[in-house]
Amino acid sequence: MDQGNYSKVTEFMLLGLSSSWELQYFFFMFFNFLYIAIVLGNLLIVLTVVFEPTLHTPMYIMLTNLSVLDVCLATYATPKMIHDFLHEAKIISFEGCMAQIFLLHVFAGGEMVLLVAMAYDRYVAICKPLHYTSIMNSCKCTSLVVGSWVIGVIHSLSQLAFTINLPFCGPNIVDSYYCDLTLVIKLACTDTYTPEVLMLLDSGLMGMTSFLLLLISYTVILVTVRRHSSAGMAKARSTLTAHITVVTLFFGPCIFIYAWPFSSLPVDKVFSVFSTVFTPILNPIIYTLRNKEVKSAMHKLKTQYINYRLPSQLSLARINLLN
Repeated sequence: MDQGNYSKVTEFMLLGLSSSWELQYFFFMFFNFLYIAIVLGNLLIVLTVVFEPTLHTPMYIMLTNLSVLDVCLATYATPKMIHDFLHEAKIISFEGCMAQIFLLHVFAGGEMVLLVAMAYDRYVAICKPLHYTSIMNSCKCTSLVVGSWVIGVIHSLSQLAFTINLPFCGPNIVDSYYCDLTLVIKLACTDTYTPEVLMLLDSGLMGMTSFLLLLISYTVILVTVRRHSSAGMAKARSTLTAHITVVTLFFGPCIFIYAWPFSSLPVDKVFSVFSTVFTPILNPIIYTLRNKEVKSAMHKLKTQYINYRLPSQLSLARINLLN
């Protein structure tokens, strides 16, 4: 297309979740509450694992990184969405749009790989318990965690490489509350067949590979657990159930959205909200309420905090009385 008669797009207009002001005011309060809960809930898990030595194991180190990724996944777009609920014009700059695409694929890609690493950790713990400490040592755990972030960055850069140089000269309306790659590519004023195929191959290969590895790992683990009926296996089944729930909640919306990546469906926004807002808040609930070790560690830290604060407050009260 001859771009001489077109001006370069410098900003995009987001349509958001609804055009009704009544709904937008409700969404403002609702998502404000959810976002605060996401940050506080995941931060609580991070602090619990960091300050409780008994939780310094590969499983909980990975859980801590999952909480960090969940906070990042909720933060890259949710605060902007909350801000836009109070404004009629939902504008985002071109650079801001590209940044959202980059961050989304960094955090989502990193979380996919981390979930595979967590499944591998459970596979070793359940299927090879005698060799667990030698296989899942601190070096291996660190490599898996760092690797998840590195792969997420590489995946995101590969997505952004063929998007940022596309010519955007109008229209500039994105039918979502954030810049989704599948929607932004359609706005390019050129033939987008090649970028679409590259995007599908990149995201599709990573998503399907991660999902298949998870299915294989959990199938092997379930078969192993089924052969045993000890108390240890009961605990393993409980942990495994939590992991499977997280995987289903995370991959389900992603698979649905990218099954028809270039056809906008009414439920796409619902699944987008679910994967970027509801999944990050469900993770701490699942891991906290179903895990006795985490709950015990939280109670212990709470008791230590109270025992530390109470003498300090009593001493301060005595000083005030003497004065």
